[in-house]
Amino acid sequence: VQLQASGGGLVQAGGSLRLSCAASGRIFSSANMAWFRQAPGKEREFVSGISWSGGSTVYAESVKGRFTISRDNPKNTVYLQMNSLKSEDTAVYYCAANYDRTAVPSSLEKYPYWGQGTQVTVSS
Repeated sequence: VQLQASGGGLVQAGGSLRLSCAASGRIFSSANMAWFRQAPGKEREFVSGISWSGGSTVYAESVKGRFTISRDNPKNTVYLQMNSLKSEDTAVYYCAANYDRTAVPSSLEKYPYWGQGTQVTVSS
């Protein structure tokens, strides 16, 4: 599957952005999808994930209550709505796909398919 992330940009603290990740090449509706992020000098970390059906979502503690993940299977797209952004949310955001029919994993190693990343910069 090929993944194309978009929607990043520069926003002031407290603002909002919506990231999108468009998939092609393999049945999207069978994939658990996730967003990860990587800040300069830090390891890539899990942000949020959604099951193949959309019935289950998982969030990192740092974004709970501020970020919402969703998917539109007919459009082969997963979204990350980010509200109340903070400077510490500044990172390159990556979408990823996993085809294990299990609970949505949060470990990076479980995702063999990755998009190219989109930069999110939050100014304070």
